[in-house]
Amino acid sequence: MRRGGAGGPARCGDDSLGEQLLHGGPIPIPGHLKLPSGRQRILKRLRRTWRSRKALKGVTQWILDWGLPMAVCLGALYVFAVRAESPSAVYRAFTLIDAPRHVLLWPASLVGWLLVPAIIGGFAGHVIAERISRAKSISTHTLFRQRKLRQRLRPPGLIDDLSGYFHGTVAQQDFVDAWVRVAHRNDWVRAQDHWEVFVRDAMSTRQYAHLDRHECLRQVQSAARMVLRVTARSCGLCLVCERRR
Repeated sequence: MRRGGAGGPARCGDDSLGEQLLHGGPIPIPGHLKLPSGRQRILKRLRRTWRSRKALKGVTQWILDWGLPMAVCLGALYVFAVRAESPSAVYRAFTLIDAPRHVLLWPASLVGWLLVPAIIGGFAGHVIAERISRAKSISTHTLFRQRKLRQRLRPPGLIDDLSGYFHGTVAQQDFVDAWVRVAHRNDWVRAQDHWEVFVRDAMSTRQYAHLDRHECLRQVQSAARMVLRVTARSCGLCLVCERRR
């Protein structure tokens, strides 16, 4: 494991780093990389899983971002409407067969009139437009490859847990030394959070839009390790910290 001196690397952006005060002075760069904490809490695992969804494309990501919350709201509306009326009354108001006879049936009627056709039309339009645009467009990473059904249905991977890098390859150890010790002053929690944020937002950029869910995550993490390591070593800072300042 690489160990930096107490003075740390040459810094750029000293004014912004000077804002990180501890007992009246800048937070010094630790001389040694601290051991990561033991078990990861379930909430942090769920957060990492949720942020990893950005590796998905188009409709799949939309279903997770908007489809599931909308389905939960509609399910709750249906339950309360059924308690006020009968299931058949809710169905007939939702499908616009009958006029709503209860205040809770009005939202169901409006959803059946406006929201459902808009979602179905938007979904169909997106799929058709996507297929048309890809009819004569093949990205280089898919050339000559045969994707089996298992590969198509396999769920996406998760953004890496940096604690696993501590005993990983030499490159991984060098990255966490720069990212955790230098850029975040041995704060593993904040380093993991900002690592996930950087990878999540990078996966949403246009340059990775043509990649499938697995290749997208792999390439973004590979590029992120190079970029973040350089900024940490040369400037002693975190890009996410600087943007959020």
